[in-house]
Amino acid sequence: MEIQMKIEEKQTEFYVCDSIITLANRWEHFLARFGWRRNHRRVRPGLYKLGNPTQESLVFASANYTLSFDALRSSLKGMDGYILVLDTRGINVWCAAGEGTFGTDELVHRIEMTELYKVVNHRLIILPQLGAPGICAHEVEKRSGFKVEYGPVRSSDLSNYLKTRTATAEMRRVRFNLRDRLELIPVEIMAFLFIAIIVILIGLFTGEIWKSLQILGILITGLVLFPILLPWIPTRDFITKGLLLGGVAVMMIYFLPAYLMNGIFGWALAWETLINMLIMTPVVAFLALNFTGSTTFTSRTGVRREIFTYIPILAVMFISGIIFSIVMYLIKLRS
Repeated sequence: MEIQMKIEEKQTEFYVCDSIITLANRWEHFLARFGWRRNHRRVRPGLYKLGNPTQESLVFASANYTLSFDALRSSLKGMDGYILVLDTRGINVWCAAGEGTFGTDELVHRIEMTELYKVVNHRLIILPQLGAPGICAHEVEKRSGFKVEYGPVRSSDLSNYLKTRTATAEMRRVRFNLRDRLELIPVEIMAFLFIAIIVILIGLFTGEIWKSLQILGILITGLVLFPILLPWIPTRDFITKGLLLGGVAVMMIYFLPAYLMNGIFGWALAWETLINMLIMTPVVAFLALNFTGSTTFTSRTGVRREIFTYIPILAVMFISGIIFSIVMYLIKLRS
């Protein structure tokens, strides 16, 4: 997509964009999904012309994250309008609203910076519904004179929404289906790829490759299986979901192979299983907590509550497991 600066009109600096998603854009989206140069997926904040808008054309707001901006402009194909891009530091609408960068102050500031009131005759901005947590609509109107109208959750529903300017229940419903969850996995894997490589190398150099594979199995459980199985894991909190899944993973990865190979369930196996439960289940729970920032059915207060409630418990479990493992190692040495 070409974005170029245009000559000032009415003392306002415009950028120009179109609705075409090119192969280069798609490649950039692919890299973004894997977290490659994540901080570079940004669009310059400001006011963009889409097509040939007039003073009566609609104004849409977007985050300056490339995927958010591209999703919006591609959904407005064949339309003439304006896109007001807020400076969310390269973060998508939902996360930026939670952090406050897609917020009231930034929206009002961007309206003033672009002198939007000189560009259009009306006083209305259409925002994505997922940006609502960061926006105080009456405060925006009070400070800028612009009213806020919330469009549908997904930009793909914009064309239907604009026909009636009324959102159906389906347009308002927040979905987080399997496809959405699968899209989160690559970037999470890339974030822990270095750790996975270190674990494999340690296993190769120490001859403990089986233990390295077991640790990798725990990482895969938290990074891959958790988002896939998320809706079907009992309990509401992400950390307790992670603890449950981690417990099952420990039984399948550590206990079951050891039991099948030895055929005996003694105190040594029970002790080793307990240690792995204490160490590995908090790891899965912590990885599960990372997904709270990616889902659309968590809240800032809910995440804070989970952190303050469960992180101390996870820390106690993990440290206890380390202490018990040292004790077990010392007992083996003496025997």
